[in-house]
Amino acid sequence: MPERVLIDIKEGIARVRLNRADKLNALDAELLYCLIEAAETLSNTDGLRAVVLSGEGRSFCAGLDFASFAAMAQAGGEMTFDPFGRVENNPANMVQRTGYDWHNLPVPVIAALQGHCFGGGLQIALGADIRYAAPDTRMSVMEIKWGLIPDMSGSQTLRDLVGLDVAKELTWTGRQVDAAEALRLGLVTRVCDDPLAAALETARAIAGRSPDAIRAGKKLLNQAWHGSDEAGLELEAELQKTLLGKPNQVEAVMANMQKRDPKFRDV
Repeated sequence: MPERVLIDIKEGIARVRLNRADKLNALDAELLYCLIEAAETLSNTDGLRAVVLSGEGRSFCAGLDFASFAAMAQAGGEMTFDPFGRVENNPANMVQRTGYDWHNLPVPVIAALQGHCFGGGLQIALGADIRYAAPDTRMSVMEIKWGLIPDMSGSQTLRDLVGLDVAKELTWTGRQVDAAEALRLGLVTRVCDDPLAAALETARAIAGRSPDAIRAGKKLLNQAWHGSDEAGLELEAELQKTLLGKPNQVEAVMANMQKRDPKFRDV
């Protein structure tokens, strides 16, 4: 069986590719498990600066492969993991982790989207920090079609991007939105003719900055966004203290003053 998720790391940038192009990268049990495994691997990878998440073929991910799960149930097969099981120090259950672990990864995650981005596929994309979409991208909170609600962390990530009324409309109707509307609604960051090239360009720009500051910035924004003013300001100060005067912060200053490229130490 071909690997469901491919990971290539070069110069601190990890390319993570959903690799089920013949099925529009629809999510079967193996692909779900491999996504969790990929995020776990990257969270423990030294020297990582950024992640680019994409799908092979003409679609990012068409959502859950119901036919695959129906066939597995008919044959008496079992999931590789308990979808509602949890691990220590992670608020998300196993199926929620397929989207939420990208949100929790300590480095920025940029999703490059094209074609179908439906249901679970949309929730995986929403777990990324930045989303670049090709003009042919179509997005849908499709769970209502199957009589379900989003259950792969969409309730937590969608709220950061759109208003409550928009989230409700999309969740209750399951209607598809094209890339232009997705941009207007806030579901994507930018529409690009070549989202993968744009994602890699942004990843390289991020990789050229202090990794300490990049990681601290992601932690600050993730944790302070929904917290109180007091908690956010306190975290901001605490994180800044961990950066001031440290080697990478000093190197950033010196490189700017000497008009040269910085040479940062890996975290």
